[in-house]
Amino acid sequence: MRFLKTGLFAFFILTLVFSACRKDIVVDSSAKLIFSTDTIMFDTVFTKIGSTTKFFTVRNQSDKGIISIDKIFLQGGENSNFRLNVNGNESALIGDVELFPGDSIYVFVEVTVDPNNSNSPVIIEDKVIFDHNEKIQDVDLVAFGQNYHKLDGEFDTLHVWHSDKPYLIYNSMGVDSGETLVIEKGCQIYFHHGSSLFVWGTLHVKGSLEEPVIFQGDRLENSFEDVPGQWGHIRFLVGSHSNEIDYAVIKNATIGIQVDSFPDIGPSLKLSNTRIENISAVGLYTLGAKIQASNCVISNCGQSAAQLVIGGTYQFYHCTFGNYYAYGNRVTPTVLLNNWYEDVHGNINVRAIDNAYFSNCIIYGDKEGELGFDMYPGTLGSFQYTFENCLMRIDPDMEYVENRFLNCILNEDPFFMDPLENEYQLDTLSVAKDVADPTTAQFYPADLEGNSRFEDVGPDIGAYERVE
Repeated sequence: MRFLKTGLFAFFILTLVFSACRKDIVVDSSAKLIFSTDTIMFDTVFTKIGSTTKFFTVRNQSDKGIISIDKIFLQGGENSNFRLNVNGNESALIGDVELFPGDSIYVFVEVTVDPNNSNSPVIIEDKVIFDHNEKIQDVDLVAFGQNYHKLDGEFDTLHVWHSDKPYLIYNSMGVDSGETLVIEKGCQIYFHHGSSLFVWGTLHVKGSLEEPVIFQGDRLENSFEDVPGQWGHIRFLVGSHSNEIDYAVIKNATIGIQVDSFPDIGPSLKLSNTRIENISAVGLYTLGAKIQASNCVISNCGQSAAQLVIGGTYQFYHCTFGNYYAYGNRVTPTVLLNNWYEDVHGNINVRAIDNAYFSNCIIYGDKEGELGFDMYPGTLGSFQYTFENCLMRIDPDMEYVENRFLNCILNEDPFFMDPLENEYQLDTLSVAKDVADPTTAQFYPADLEGNSRFEDVGPDIGAYERVE
């Protein structure tokens, strides 16, 4: 009984203290709400597709009393493109919110843009209104909407893509056998998460220096600008042939380009003036393919910039392979060559690398060995390669045939401008300056940025010519 009386007495005292504290806290009619921002801005949002969620905080900095918010609502009401969520309550109108001194609440905002007939971005605006103590305060909401062409798990039937508005690919898409898809300069292609472009037929990407064709994920927020692995890949399957990609940017994919085909004549793919960057696995992944590439930069990949496996024929001129991947611990070399595989029955199959020729190229990164050979023992004749006038970082203990390294610079830093930001232009002190083979350079007189290779002492190694 004594313990019960003691407990009741303690409860009574606490109740009095709490009640006294509550009486001291009154509504402060002069206080103003403090917002963490005055504007919530959404980058380009595709029509009919919702945005990411953004938020701001609302704080009571008064030390005198409560701020009683009568209403929090969207100025556009139920017809607004925006949606509100305040402390878990989702509605266009939320009432009776109290903020004690020093307290704050979170306001979450999303937006969906209605379909429209405009090919250009449109501006969608609204306000979050806070009605309290006969005062009105607000936070501006601004979003940019963009209409688009949508392909959803289907084969292309347009055959020519124009740059009038972006192309959004859901659930992947394909180019059928015997068909050719032409993508014109200035086109922007966005892939939803996990989506890819599969080519059984032929793909011609015709970008230009001023208007490249851009392949990227459909998350347009600034925080996703350089995040790898947002979409699948561009894949050329067995039977695909005569593909050409010129002046393209392929970024933030799982694999940049995968080439499975093994045609009897001509290259599987001609790749020129193209950047492949911020790839979670491999930038250029080939399986017994025929590739001709020039003025290309393949950079910052989670595994390799290029894996040329199961044989094939390869020609690379004035290309830069750089790897300073910042999203994980990379253990594979920047460029890997391989001439064999083991099938599902455990049998070893050797496919010859008929010729892998690199001229005026840079192969470099932040690992000790950035060039790797995976040759099946006893198959030297099926493993043909030549590096001429190249700058490379190789493991000093790596075994290679010396007469296949002609006039190369080994293990000297090329001094890129800022490789972590995919800026692989050469610094003024680079050892790659003025030492490229001029005979090869004559076939590619302009670099990736359109600069002449013959206006100074000599052409530079790599995709970029240093311009003082």
